[in-house]
Amino acid sequence: MNRSLALAALLLLAGCQSMQPVERSTPPVQDEASAPAEPAVTEYGSFSADTLYALLVAELAGQRNRFDIALGNYVQQANATQDPAVAERGFRIAEYLGAEQAALDTALIWARNAPDNLDAQRAAAVQLARAGEYEQSMEFMEKVLRGQGDTHFDFLALSAAQTDADTRAGLLQSFDRLLAKYPDNPQLAFGKAVLLQQDERPQEALALLESQPQANDQVPSILLRARLLHALGRSDEAVPLLEKSLKRHPDDKRLRLTYARLLVERGQLEAAMGEFATLVQQYPEDDDLRFSMALVCLEAEAWQEATIYLEELIERGSHLDAAQFNLGRAYQAMGETDAALDAFAEVGPGKDYLPAKLLQSELLFDAGRGEQASRVLAEAREQQPDYAIQLYLIEIEALQDKGEQGAAWQLVQQALEQFPDDLNLLYTRAMLAEQRGDLAQLERDLRFIIEREPENAMALNALGYTLADRTTRYDEARALIEQAHELNPDDPAILDSLGWVNYRLGDLEEAERLLRQALERFPDAEVAAHLGEVLWAKNQQQEARRVWSDAFAAQPDNAILRNTLKRLTGSETP
Repeated sequence: MNRSLALAALLLLAGCQSMQPVERSTPPVQDEASAPAEPAVTEYGSFSADTLYALLVAELAGQRNRFDIALGNYVQQANATQDPAVAERGFRIAEYLGAEQAALDTALIWARNAPDNLDAQRAAAVQLARAGEYEQSMEFMEKVLRGQGDTHFDFLALSAAQTDADTRAGLLQSFDRLLAKYPDNPQLAFGKAVLLQQDERPQEALALLESQPQANDQVPSILLRARLLHALGRSDEAVPLLEKSLKRHPDDKRLRLTYARLLVERGQLEAAMGEFATLVQQYPEDDDLRFSMALVCLEAEAWQEATIYLEELIERGSHLDAAQFNLGRAYQAMGETDAALDAFAEVGPGKDYLPAKLLQSELLFDAGRGEQASRVLAEAREQQPDYAIQLYLIEIEALQDKGEQGAAWQLVQQALEQFPDDLNLLYTRAMLAEQRGDLAQLERDLRFIIEREPENAMALNALGYTLADRTTRYDEARALIEQAHELNPDDPAILDSLGWVNYRLGDLEEAERLLRQALERFPDAEVAAHLGEVLWAKNQQQEARRVWSDAFAAQPDNAILRNTLKRLTGSETP
């Protein structure tokens, strides 16, 4: 070897030692009981000067964070030399970079040239599974099994989640073949159980796991059993399973988190708070856990405790908008209006922005500070023009709720000057026009919407109902409502309209049938008013009064119900 080549070799070996090893990605579910194998001593083969130079360049590039160059050279030389050590190095870099094809290619070269290296066989199997080559992946997994190494059958099964039914069926057959050879392998049984779960066969998956007593101490199997029990409506069995497992694995984050969430679903909020508090103590840097703890406190109406965790999140600069929004909710529940308003005002653009503005404006209107609410929403429309239409709708609805119909009408007109073709604003104006008795404006707006969206069931129904209720254009009304009904046959509002138009047309039997369906699906006072009127027309006054009485008990202030009662019985009460 000449001097320059020897120097290159020395630099290469030094680079291999100094360059930080690339950390292998962890599969989604792994048997925590399995300890990683001792790393094998890397042995490099004899290389040509060109190969040594290319590898030297790769190492130097890696030290300068030019992993693209490092990866390209390693992949090229792995293919050229078929050297397992070079291929492994290339695989580690590819896996770190998320270069899937390069990771697959180098893993296969590594595995084929190091047939006794279980890490190599496992890497090839996992990469093949990621690429959807499940049958070939199973071949490499079996090599790992024969070598008595830890497999990733769980990953293989999980990676098949989005495949078609035929692929899953083929994989299940492969798992069955391997289980016949290795019946006591818990990872293999777990992998098959995952596939059965994906195939919507939870009972079989659970039976398989429960037949594997050696899997009782393996956290992934415990978690899957708990999920299966919950899915089968047997969460009362999942709770003691998780409690028992936590005694054996008190520091396992996934177990405790699953247990805590199950407690929340079962409404055992105080117990859930205790588990989340333990998790926060165990993992103080995990702000996702801290946020979950705050939400559980809110659910349990432990407002003061919730504010502590939410303020911690804000101090840590984590989940800022969600924390401010929920902090506002907590202060609102405690009656601290000004603190709630301050928190809502801090919420920035995102999924919590509009809910925060809604609650902020509601608080201001409820406190008699309507002018301030309007200023806040107007400023928000200027600052966040992408939300302007929704902010207009929030203010219009608030004005309606406060009985300020004139102000609501002026605001919707202002909004439509800015957004003349927005269908939500047009629908809102149509509903306001109906309240003003301006049926011509209502019809213009709703017909504009229907012209733009012929399958807009809400607009079709609104126009049809109004024509049936406020005019004598019954045939036209029925055609519109029937069109809406074809689009949304189970919508109770449309069933109510269809029943009402049949009543107007004199078909009392059909009207009663449809209105009973509507009331069963949506026990609303307006629907009850309609059904009661149909029954009254059929001389079933006692039944009509019973329907009205039930609705009145739930919604005594409903204007339509009161007007119906006064018109038919002479009294606003049943």
